[in-house]
Amino acid sequence: MRPLVVLGDALLDVDVDGTSDRLCPDAPVPVVDLVREWRRPGGAGLAALLAARSTAEVVLVAPLGDDQAGRTLTGLLEREVRTVPMPLLGTTVTKKRVRAAGQSLIRLDSGDGRAEFSPLTSGVRKALRSAGAILVADYGRGVTGHPEIRALLAELAGSVPIVWDPHPRGSEPVAGVRLATPNLAEAEQLTETRADAGELAKRVHALWKTDAVSVTTGAHGAVLTEGGACTTFRPPSGVVAKDTCGAGDRFASAVAAALLDGASTADAVAAGVETAARFVATGGAATLSTVDNAPEPEPHHDGTSAFDVAARIRARGGRLVATGGCFDLLHPGHAALLRQARALGDGLVVCLNSDASVRGLKGPGRPIVTARDRARLLTELASVDAVVVFDEPDPATVLDRLRPDVWVKGGDYADTELPESAVVRRHGGEIVLIPTIRGYSTTRLVAAAEGA
Repeated sequence: MRPLVVLGDALLDVDVDGTSDRLCPDAPVPVVDLVREWRRPGGAGLAALLAARSTAEVVLVAPLGDDQAGRTLTGLLEREVRTVPMPLLGTTVTKKRVRAAGQSLIRLDSGDGRAEFSPLTSGVRKALRSAGAILVADYGRGVTGHPEIRALLAELAGSVPIVWDPHPRGSEPVAGVRLATPNLAEAEQLTETRADAGELAKRVHALWKTDAVSVTTGAHGAVLTEGGACTTFRPPSGVVAKDTCGAGDRFASAVAAALLDGASTADAVAAGVETAARFVATGGAATLSTVDNAPEPEPHHDGTSAFDVAARIRARGGRLVATGGCFDLLHPGHAALLRQARALGDGLVVCLNSDASVRGLKGPGRPIVTARDRARLLTELASVDAVVVFDEPDPATVLDRLRPDVWVKGGDYADTELPESAVVRRHGGEIVLIPTIRGYSTTRLVAAAEGA
């Protein structure tokens, strides 16, 4: 299959987490004690990373700077996405949110980077011509105004499905685009009209020479106008948004991936609405963040049970983090997840599937390592404070006793409602998905060993 190519303006998003329990003495503003910093791709970079959840091969074509922020951005993308850089005028745009207790206090923007209108390289032309589908993720930094880019997209529109996610400061779609995806506020700005989503979709469609227009309406889904018909697509019932950051990029990337697979425009929009709803319900864009400056915890295991560890952390007002899984054949992917999970709080408990539980999930040949030895290996890691073994297919029962403040799973569970979610949330906990390291899988290791 040909790749999904994401074209647009890439940014760097940073979340700075801290605590705040006092006001500044010389002004009525909160003082934030910084704890950790999370980084993730933003703009077209986020759209590309999200597209990699829906299809095997994703290429990002975007202006990328050689400054520190630009190198960080490229590094965050390289495991999942192949990048084809365009020249950037200025410095990489960085958006930094300062948060305390999960609440954003301020956003600090820096960087002035814009696309340089120099002749396209052969690499950029080759990447776009190789596409099975194209997602234009416009963030108003000039890519969609590049004359050669526009000419090439107009040429390709007749044979390649193009999804155009617009921006108020960007350029309008070229003729022949399969689908434009403004949100409700963007559609109102474009048409200078306040109306329902269906009417706005029709008016945007009349402005632009696109095959179809889908206006996204947040929790209410999306309205598609195509061929004179207007259809509303609703998200699944019972799905509650936890963090809506990145919802538009998740919608557009899922639509583009569906079109790449040969879906009709209506079916692609339906898939996009469902995927975006599940994405925001499992944590939104924050689930793609990487913490890179949290201190490595010191080993301090003393044989205390997981429940005693939980009680001790609560008694001193700390934050308890828990994660779970089989952890059969520990590998670097496990270690990275555990390290980042521990950085989210003041103690980490691992809920470990028993041998019987693993057999029920993985089959009679598993586990390779017994629960006793798996627990022993986990507690040798500095990031793990305690391990508790459970026999059920999922850890809901043990979580009902632990009541963690944060429940962590790998990013491969994105867009999926976890069976233990209700228990965690009932006790006021939050669910965080941490990106996994591609290439590491116990199942793959076992298969490789059997084939050796």
